[in-house]
Amino acid sequence: MWTELISVLPGETSVEAAASEAAIRACQEQLGHPLPDELASLLRESNGVQGEYGLGLIWSIERIAAENRTFRTDTDLARLYMPFDALLFFGDAGNGDQFALVPHTGRTDVFAWDHENDSRTWVAPSLAKYFDWWLTGRITL
Repeated sequence: MWTELISVLPGETSVEAAASEAAIRACQEQLGHPLPDELASLLRESNGVQGEYGLGLIWSIERIAAENRTFRTDTDLARLYMPFDALLFFGDAGNGDQFALVPHTGRTDVFAWDHENDSRTWVAPSLAKYFDWWLTGRITL
């Protein structure tokens, strides 16, 4: 489903081979919570989606685990920003801003985190819309 959806959208994208179930389980264990269903489903089809110039539309499962661990535990980041525990970062805008889900709510909404002012702004109601709106220019950061 995901690779077909991405393939019909405008812009350059490339999909990676699927993430293994073991890698998904390991990520969930490292994060201390399950991945949202949409993200897990996408990762089972593609362990990352790259946009033009290597933009990380969806990071690999390994990068998702590593980036989120860093944001949740780094003491320097804790002094600069509000807590990141509620966010699950999964991709970036290429300018320092990142995209996140809020898995503990059960909602599928996508938010953008602005690294300059620490704002967290709603940008799409789902991962499918995130792809569509980002690749068609409706989301601008």
